[in-house]
Amino acid sequence: MPGMRCAGCIAKVERGLGALPGVAAARVNFSAKRVAVSHAQALSDDDLIEALRTLGFEAERAGDNPLAREDGETRALGRALAVAGFGMMNVMLLSVSVWSGADAVTRAMFHWISALIAVPVIAYAGRPFFASAAMALRYRRTNMDVPITIGVLLATGMSLYETATGGPHAYFDGVVMLLFFLLAGRMLDAMMRSRARSGIAALLGRMGKGAHVLNADGTTRYVLAEGLAPGMVMLVAAGESLAADGVIVAGYTTIDSAMLTGESDPRPVGEGDTIHAGMVNLGDPVRVKVTAAARDTALADIARLMDEAGQSRSRYVRIADRASRFYAPAVHSLALLAFLGWLLAGAVLYKALLIAVSVLIITCPCALGLAVPAAQVVAAGALMRRGLLIKDGSALERLAEVDEVLFDKTGTLTLGEPRPLDLGVLDEEGARIALALAQASRHPLSRGLASALREAGVVPAALEGLREEAGEGLQARFEGTLVALLRPEFEVGGLAVDLVVGAARTRITFADPLRPDTRQTIAALREQGLACSIVSGDREASVRQVAQALGLFATHSMKPAGKLALLERLKRAGHHPLMVGDGLNDGPALAGAHVSIAPGGASDVSQQAADAVFVGAGLMPVALAVRAARRTMAVVRQNFALACLYNALAVPLALAGLVTPLIAALAMSASSLVVVGNSLRLARCAGKAARAGSAAGGGA
Repeated sequence: MPGMRCAGCIAKVERGLGALPGVAAARVNFSAKRVAVSHAQALSDDDLIEALRTLGFEAERAGDNPLAREDGETRALGRALAVAGFGMMNVMLLSVSVWSGADAVTRAMFHWISALIAVPVIAYAGRPFFASAAMALRYRRTNMDVPITIGVLLATGMSLYETATGGPHAYFDGVVMLLFFLLAGRMLDAMMRSRARSGIAALLGRMGKGAHVLNADGTTRYVLAEGLAPGMVMLVAAGESLAADGVIVAGYTTIDSAMLTGESDPRPVGEGDTIHAGMVNLGDPVRVKVTAAARDTALADIARLMDEAGQSRSRYVRIADRASRFYAPAVHSLALLAFLGWLLAGAVLYKALLIAVSVLIITCPCALGLAVPAAQVVAAGALMRRGLLIKDGSALERLAEVDEVLFDKTGTLTLGEPRPLDLGVLDEEGARIALALAQASRHPLSRGLASALREAGVVPAALEGLREEAGEGLQARFEGTLVALLRPEFEVGGLAVDLVVGAARTRITFADPLRPDTRQTIAALREQGLACSIVSGDREASVRQVAQALGLFATHSMKPAGKLALLERLKRAGHHPLMVGDGLNDGPALAGAHVSIAPGGASDVSQQAADAVFVGAGLMPVALAVRAARRTMAVVRQNFALACLYNALAVPLALAGLVTPLIAALAMSASSLVVVGNSLRLARCAGKAARAGSAAGGGA
C-alpha cells in the first residue's frame, strides 16, 4: 500500500476495513506499508483490494509486492526529488534577480523563464501527490495529499496568471521548493521504512543460499535453501554460512554465532550440538543433519518477530489517529474560511487566494504523523542491535511504565543448562576422554559437560567402540583401556556423573549457573527505581539459593495459575509489572503481565506470549530495554509538543496573511525534519546506554 503516508492513513484503513461485514480485524504495519486482515472465507483478496481502493488507497497482495518493487518506488522518489532540486535551484537563481529590483521587462522575462522551468518540474515531481489525491477524490474521499495538491495547483495557476498579465509576483520558486521539501520528507520516510525492512532482509540474507547435501552413495549435490528438508545431511565447509538448522553428526569446529546470539567470540561445537542457519563455520568441515529449513529455522522465526514489530500501536499513535481523522475537513474548512474572511474584509481575489493556499500548505500534518513511528522505528532498530527484538510496537510504551520486574529462575536468571562446577578434577587426558564421551550423547548432563570442555579449549580424544546404554551411560576404549561416563554408583545430593578410566573413577558435579551478567542487570534495574523479585515453580531449596545470591525476595513452587494471580493482584494495586520468563508454565504470566520479555532459548509458547525477545547468554538487554523505552517515550512527547507548537505558531500567521507559499513550504518541511531529527537521537542514546551497561558489568 504505497499510498499510506501518516497515522491518519493507518486509522482510515483500519476503520474502513474493520467496518466491512466478515472482517474480524485489520492491522496496519506502517513501516512495511502492509495490512494484515482477519476475515471470513467468503471475502476474497480481490474484495479487500477493492475495499481499499474505495478508501482511496492502491493495494495489491503482499506476495505480489516484493522488495524489488518497493525499492523501485524509492528510486522513483529519488528521481522526482532530484528533478525538484534541479528546478528549485534554477528558479531560485532567477528569483534573486527579481527580488533585487529588476525592471518590468526583465522581471517579466525571468517570470516566463521560471514558468518554462517550473511547470514541467511540477508536473513530474508532483506526480506522487497528484496520483494519491486523484485516487482519493475518485471515491469521494480525502487524504493528506488532497490539500497539498490543491495548494500546489492553485499556487501554480496564480503564478501563471500573474506572469501572463505582467503582474509583479509569481510563486514558482515557492511551489517547487514545497515539492522539494515534501519529497525530501517522503524520501526520508522511505529510507526509514527501508531500514526497518532491511533489518529483516539482512537477517535472512545471513542464511546460506544453499548447501552441499550428502547422497546415499557418498556423492554430493547442491540444494538451494528452499529445497532443504529435515533428515538431509549437509557438508558445511570452512567459511560457509549455514542454510538450515541442524545437529552436527560428524566433526568438530568453531562457529561465529554473533548474528543469532550476540556473542562476539567464536564458539566451539562438535557432535551432538545444535547449530542454526546464519551461523558461520570458522574451523574444520562438519556434517550437519538438518532439523529445520527455510521458514522453519530459528532465523526465520526471529525475522517474523521483527516483521510483527509494526503491527501494534501505542495510545500515542491513537491520539494522532484521532487528530488526523479530522485533519482534511478542518484544513479545507480553515482555508475556505480564510478565503471568504479576507474577501469580506475587502481584500482582492488574488490576495484571498494567496492566503488560502498558504493555509493549505502550512497545516500539513507530517510532523504529527511522524511523531510516534519515527521514534519507535529508531528505538526498535537500536535495541535490535543490542540483542533485544521488540515484537509489539506498544511494548515500548508499556516498558516505559514498568515499576516492578518479576523473574522466573531456571532458564531466565540461570542458563537453564547444567554445567560442571569444577573441571579442575580432570587432568588433561581425562578432559579429552570426557569430551569424546560426552559429545556423543544428548543427555542434558552430557551436553553441559561437552559445552564446558569445548569452551575450555579441550580437544576430544580418539575413542573406539563407543556405545551408549540407556539409563547407565557411555562406554568406549581409549588406547586399549576401558573408559566410561556413568551415573554415580551411589546417590549424591545433586547432579553428578562419574568418569571411569581403567580402575580410576572421578566424580564430576553439576549446577545450573547464573547468567554471566545477572547481578549487574539486577543492579542496573534497581538504579532505574525498579523493584525486582523471583517467581518460580522450582522447589524451595534451589530458589532460595539463587535468591540469597542475588539478594532478591523469592516465591517458590508456583503453578502457572498462581503466577497469573500474582500479576493480577499487582496490577489491581496500581503496579505495572514486567515479567521475564522462558518456560511453558510462564506462558499465561507473560501474556497477563503489563509487559513481558522472554529469552531467545525460551519455549515457542513463551516467545509468542512475550512482547520482546532477547538473544545471547546475557540478561542485560532487559535493563537496556527499560532505559531505552523511557527515553523513547520522552522523545515521543517532545515530538508531539514540537508538532503542536509549530501549528500554534504557524496557523495564526498564515490566517493573518503574513506567510507566503514559499515561507509556508519552508515551515512545513522544517517541522517534519525537526521531528525526525529529534527521533534519530534515540540511536545515539541507545549506544550510550549499552556502553553504560557494559561499564557497569565490567566494574561489578
